Amino acid sequence: MPGRIVLATHNPHKVDEFQAIVAATRPDLEVIGYDGPEPIEDGVTFAQNALIKARAAAAHTGLVALADDSGICVDVLGGAPGVFSAYWAGHAKDAGANLALLLDQLSDIADPHRTASFVSTIAVVTPGGTEHVVEGRWPGRLAAAASGGGGFGYDPIFIPDGQHPDAERTVGEWSPEEKNAASHRSRAFTALVPLLATL
Repeated sequence: MPGRIVLATHNPHKVDEFQAIVAATRPDLEVIGYDGPEPIEDGVTFAQNALIKARAAAAHTGLVALADDSGICVDVLGGAPGVFSAYWAGHAKDAGANLALLLDQLSDIADPHRTASFVSTIAVVTPGGTEHVVEGRWPGRLAAAASGGGGFGYDPIFIPDGQHPDAERTVGEWSPEEKNAASHRSRAFTALVPLLATL
């Protein structure tokens, strides 16, 4: 069982989020950030991109590597932005522009039809070549306007299912602890825990 694993991302928000999720469920694991070369993510699915990143990090560090590829999938857009979530408004990875473009595209869509899910696919790869992939899905719908300064990416427009109708909030209005307990990454990592014990 690995005691130290590397998270294959240069996104500090993801590192912080994963460290909190792992600390709550597997405090015996130390998650460290990745400072190696960033591979070209040329997959067309979340799983393909997660594996590309995890393989690169495992090869570079010699450690068991985790990689998450995630995004928002909007039902009325046929699952888009999906794997292109980070680049929805162009190759610059501008989170504010991505969010604004998605809101503009949905501006004429009524609330009942704004259903969406955050999806996280986590790949774990060992230096010896063992690979596993799991998925976590967080259903909800998109608000008509951004609200809240917390989280990152599309969090300020995502309203998770299961909230009281009179007290719904976007993830941008949730505390980090609330998000980490319910998020798509938390759900994917929960599915991954039994597999980690076999490594």
